[in-house]
Amino acid sequence: MLRKSKSRQRADGPGGGPDGSPDGASGRAALVERVAGWSVRHRALAIAGWFALVVVAVLASAVIPGDTADSTDPGESGRAGRVLDAQQKYPPPQENVLVQTRTQDAVRPFAESPELRRATQDLVTTLRRTPGTVTAVRSPLGRDGSRLVSKDGRSGLVTFTMAGAEEQWSGHYEAATEAVRTVQARHPRVRLAQAGDRSLSRVVDEGIKGDFKRAEFFSLPLTVVILLVVFGSLIAAAIPLLLAATTVVATFGFLQVLAHWVPVNSATSSMVLLIGVAVGVDYSLFYLRRAREERAAGHDVAEALRITARTSGRVVVVSGLTVMLCLVGLLFTGLDNFKGLTTGAVLVVGVAMVGSVTVLPALLAALGHRVDKARLPWVGRRRTAADRSRAWAAVARAVVRRPLVWGGSAALALLVLALPALGMHLQDAAVTDSLSRKVPTVDAAVRMQEAFPGAPSPASVVIWGKRDPGAVDSPAVRKAVESLHQRAAASGGALNEPISATKVGRALVVRVPLASFGTDDVANRALETLRKRTLPAALGEAGRADSETDGGIDFAVAGKTAFAYDFTNRITDRTPYVFAFVLLLAFVLLVVAFRSPAVALMSIVLNLLSIGAAYGVLTWVFQDGHLSSALDFTSYGGVVGWLPLFMFVILFGLSMDYHIFVLSRIRERRLAGEATREAVVGGVASGAGVVTSAAVIMTAAFSVFVVLSAIEYKMMGVGLAVAVLIDATLVRGVLLPAAITLLGRRSFPQTSLQASLQASLQGRDRLARHMLVDDRTAEVDHLPAP
Repeated sequence: MLRKSKSRQRADGPGGGPDGSPDGASGRAALVERVAGWSVRHRALAIAGWFALVVVAVLASAVIPGDTADSTDPGESGRAGRVLDAQQKYPPPQENVLVQTRTQDAVRPFAESPELRRATQDLVTTLRRTPGTVTAVRSPLGRDGSRLVSKDGRSGLVTFTMAGAEEQWSGHYEAATEAVRTVQARHPRVRLAQAGDRSLSRVVDEGIKGDFKRAEFFSLPLTVVILLVVFGSLIAAAIPLLLAATTVVATFGFLQVLAHWVPVNSATSSMVLLIGVAVGVDYSLFYLRRAREERAAGHDVAEALRITARTSGRVVVVSGLTVMLCLVGLLFTGLDNFKGLTTGAVLVVGVAMVGSVTVLPALLAALGHRVDKARLPWVGRRRTAADRSRAWAAVARAVVRRPLVWGGSAALALLVLALPALGMHLQDAAVTDSLSRKVPTVDAAVRMQEAFPGAPSPASVVIWGKRDPGAVDSPAVRKAVESLHQRAAASGGALNEPISATKVGRALVVRVPLASFGTDDVANRALETLRKRTLPAALGEAGRADSETDGGIDFAVAGKTAFAYDFTNRITDRTPYVFAFVLLLAFVLLVVAFRSPAVALMSIVLNLLSIGAAYGVLTWVFQDGHLSSALDFTSYGGVVGWLPLFMFVILFGLSMDYHIFVLSRIRERRLAGEATREAVVGGVASGAGVVTSAAVIMTAAFSVFVVLSAIEYKMMGVGLAVAVLIDATLVRGVLLPAAITLLGRRSFPQTSLQASLQASLQGRDRLARHMLVDDRTAEVDHLPAP
């Protein structure tokens, strides 16, 4: 009887309670076990319920009517957007056609080139003959035509806007573009290069769609292959895919419902897919690995799943809650773009976490030992054996023998990698920075920028009456807008022609080309000139003239440059709050989970080191332009403004999966009475293999973004892949063992450890004494009567 008791004692862990998984509240721990246990006992109902949830999510997204929420831009550009929203109509898209010669005749001025003038006249005539398609056609041959001739006199510009209602613009754009192509065919010696509002937006949209098709083409097969190698079994490899796929589908369904109140864009959908696959695979790996270990230790399927729920199940819940709460930090930016992203990311992690403690144990219970069937040749038997990692065990032994040397060397290496991040320059990529010049529209925009700076996508000045909507029609306002031509000529190149004005509802929209239509310092200085000097000087007088009668006017500047400027400033201002929230929250959660402030502080420092190293690599590669030929990009001297903050929140949350998993394995052995060094080696050997497998899958998924065309996705792919790779190898395999070894008994407070062990030993002694008394009593009862 004593031997049976000891066997049960090993299955439950010391004392049946402190098993090395994060402590947390006892209610939460018991809840995880109860939910997983119910799912195992009612496996058919749990599986059916999960798929019913997915179906309900999909159907809900289809049957709930209503418009989706629109996002609002930050800063002054957002104020301009809200004014235009109130008009219930928007400025018609403007397109531009650059007219240049393709031959050496380019040295001849436009006014003296019959060929250029014939092509220009043909283009204007053809456009005007497309009935109801375009309006406001302007050219160098018309009134004020000198404003549409480049400063060097060699190029001309033809501009036009889409006619008709907003729903007709797409069709009218196609007709106008076809007209430009027709004229181009008639004048092969002349270059007609088109770029403008609609054409630039379309090329970006098409690039995104093509990129994600390419990502899906590479990502899914690559993930399947890696899962097969990791698990060595077709059935076992299918489980993470099933959990990840159903999680993502359900999240998309719920997200479409929430989109009626929260702005959701294409970036949100891609991030949901990325994070959903990552956490779905991670949580499945944690669960499957532990279940295999327990079955290999001789437990039946039900007992193995019970222990797995109490250990890895709790780790999944703690990790999931940590990731979700860290992601909430993005809301401190106050940006609508991040509201949808945060909602989607939190939702997909939450759904994956729920699935990991419900349908996952139910599936494993239903499959039983069959989960390891359909093994792959050569690797199947070894992969399904759930052995400890010999390689990581060897590394951990070396580290714990000389923790200061190994830990110091690894920390120094990460600090060196992080050094380039000190010079990181936040700058969003313009279309011409993001996409290749091999795209005709991008090439046209680059050529147009050289001849007519800012013309491909000018700034939009929105003017409106403060109290009287008709104030924008006053003579003073018309005179102020007309004065912008003279002020642009005197701006030293900060502002340029062609300047045009369009009435939109009761507001007036004035297009003013800046020195650059991009997001670089030249563009930002020109924007500041327009906002802080030119417009106050021009419109201030008009506002004062009208204020006595109608309350005056107000204005705000929007456009691609303005949006990027305001967005980056908001990110820069709010980043300290996000960092403080995430770091403080992570510290509190880790202290609650592991009852050790030293471990919590150490964990935060290790995460910061890995993220800093990823920042450094990101800056060195993309801002400084290294590996540009290998990765097929052209450096524009900056890093996308939103990416560092996004990487910090995402990586800080996801790295906690690995950290808590390995740390719980180490703590489990410490609470079982092993010395610190033995516990570290055993915990790393049993946990690092799973972490490495998960990291390989996640790194492969992130690396797919490197093959996409847009530089933003290349940055994200390299940054996330490098960070995950560093985190799963150098940090969890070297720095974590070194830090725990150096902390020694301080890693897990002696009071907590002694209390756990003492409770375990006292419980075991009481059980032994009770059983001994029972045996003696039985012996007395069986003695013959005297």
